[in-house]
Amino acid sequence: MIEITDTIIDVAAVEAAVGGPGAGAVVTFMGTTRDSNRGRRVISLEYEVYAEMAVEQLTGIADDIRSRWPGSAVAMVHRNGKVEIGEASVVIAVSTPHRAEAFEACRYAIDQLKHVAPIWKKETFEGGEVWIGSLADCDHGDDDHGDDD
Repeated sequence: MIEITDTIIDVAAVEAAVGGPGAGAVVTFMGTTRDSNRGRRVISLEYEVYAEMAVEQLTGIADDIRSRWPGSAVAMVHRNGKVEIGEASVVIAVSTPHRAEAFEACRYAIDQLKHVAPIWKKETFEGGEVWIGSLADCDHGDDDHGDDD
């Protein structure tokens, strides 16, 4: 499952897409819209995705993961359009035979997505809004999807 969607992401469906008899571990990453950034109260995010190319890039990331971590399965879904506070912007699920590899592969997936996917976001905050180039250009610490590592 590799998708760009304009609707709320069904996390259970993303996780189910990587299940199977060889899955000894499933790791899920869900990046959500948080209510503050850079000292400003965030109202919402709006993503603009070049969907055809994004699906191509995400498919390449998934292929790379399956090659690097044998026995793995990968599912990635990213939102397009407006995402409210608390909603998921991206959900990635990875299964592998063992837990360490599942964590590594899931981290690799989000890091690669942020660097190669043609996805831009507009942050609407109290007092204004700003378009933030590609995900790799964002300056939100070392993450762009609200994850705290």
